Amino acid sequence: MSGWIKIKREIFCDYLGLILRHAVVLCFPFMLIGHKAAANDGYLQAQMVMPSPKGAIAICQTYQWACAAQSARNLSSVAELALAHKVNAKVNATTRAVSDDRQYRLAERWSLPTSAGGDCEDFALQKKMELVRLGVNPNRLLLATVLDRRRVPHAVLVYRSDKGDLLLDNLTDKMLTWRKSGYVFLRMQNPDNPKQWIGGFRVG
Repeated sequence: MSGWIKIKREIFCDYLGLILRHAVVLCFPFMLIGHKAAANDGYLQAQMVMPSPKGAIAICQTYQWACAAQSARNLSSVAELALAHKVNAKVNATTRAVSDDRQYRLAERWSLPTSAGGDCEDFALQKKMELVRLGVNPNRLLLATVLDRRRVPHAVLVYRSDKGDLLLDNLTDKMLTWRKSGYVFLRMQNPDNPKQWIGGFRVG
């Protein structure tokens, strides 16, 4: 099976999850995801636990910070937001975009960028690593997979600010809200347990 077919198959499964989420929630209420941010429309509201993206299965073992739950430091929300803007623009400006197929001959591999560059999820990982090291609480920094405005598979870093979810995206230096992005959100790290992935997001 080719890498592209595998990716399309995974996207199909994500879409199927979106279509069936209401039935699943009705039949299996224990799968509902609860979080203090869920009551606010500014935040992505997940309905169910999802398997991690195939390329991201090993990131918790490879990078401990990628799935850490808390930070020893306590930055103000203003300081965190300023750092997020700075790191987003810096990584976008200093990292070259290169596909996994070109760099690794693989359809999907989640890793930090190399000297040659990286693709969208590599940008997101780099931003998360830098922000965690600067003291931003890691459970506010959530890796997410989406379909972009052209409905092409894409990955971003979600910053869970005090006022809502903002996107750190290698396609723009602007940190848009998830609603203004125009993206279809497929999966995201669970803010309560970043080793776990969640999906079936409400869009209403």
